[in-house]
Amino acid sequence: MHVRSLRAVPRAVMFCGVLLLALQISWRAMQTAPVAYVEALAPPPSATAARLASLGEPITLAGLLALRLQAFDNQPGISIPFAALDYSRVAAWLGRLLELDPHSNYPLLMSSYLYAQVPDPAKQRLMLDFTYHQFLADPKRRWRYLAHAALIAKHSLHDLPLALTYAHAIQQHARDPSIPHWASQMPIFILEDMGEREAAKIELGALLATGSITDPQERHFLTERYNELETKSPKSRQTR
Repeated sequence: MHVRSLRAVPRAVMFCGVLLLALQISWRAMQTAPVAYVEALAPPPSATAARLASLGEPITLAGLLALRLQAFDNQPGISIPFAALDYSRVAAWLGRLLELDPHSNYPLLMSSYLYAQVPDPAKQRLMLDFTYHQFLADPKRRWRYLAHAALIAKHSLHDLPLALTYAHAIQQHARDPSIPHWASQMPIFILEDMGEREAAKIELGALLATGSITDPQERHFLTERYNELETKSPKSRQTR
C-alpha cells in the first residue's frame, strides 16, 4: 500500500488543520466546569393531559411516572434528600398515579414507607394524611399502609391521638375477613398507651363479645389482657 509523505500535503491544508486544532483547544479551555443545580419538582400533568398521553394504557403510564417520581431525588451531579422536595407536589403526583391506576398500591407504599420517613414532622403529617384519605377509598386493599401510618404517628411523631384516629379508621372500615385481627385490635393498645385503660377495656370487651376471635391462643391472650385491664381499672379498685 502506497503511503504519501506528510510533505505531500498542501501547506494550506496543514495550516487549516493546525488552526482548527488550536481553536478546539482554546474553546475547551474557555468552558467553565459544569455546575450541578437542584431542579424543582414540577406539578404533575393534568388529568386530561395524563389520559391523552397514556394512549389508552394508563397503567403503563402510571408505572413510568412512578419511576420518574421515585428517581427525581437523583439528578445529574447531585442527590436531593427527600426532605428538600415540595411535599404538596409529591402528594399531587401520588394522587395522579392513583387516578391512572386505582388498583395499584405502589403510591401508598411510597407515601407511607418512603416519603413519610423524612425527619420533618410537617411533611410526615402531609404524607400520613394522604395515606389516610386514600385508604378510605379502598379499605380492603389499603389498610396495611394506614396501619404503618399509625405506627409512624405513634413512634416518630409521638402523636397518640393521631395514631388512634388511624387505628379506629381501620377498625371501622376494614372489615373484610381476610384482614388479620391485630389490625382491628390496634385501638386497644394505643388507648392503653394513652393511659385510657377504661376505654381500652371497653374496646377489648366489645371485640371479645363479637366472637370474631376464634383462634384459642389469640382469644386466651386477649382475655388475659382484658383481665389485666380490669384489675387496673379505677372502678375495679374502688369496689375493693
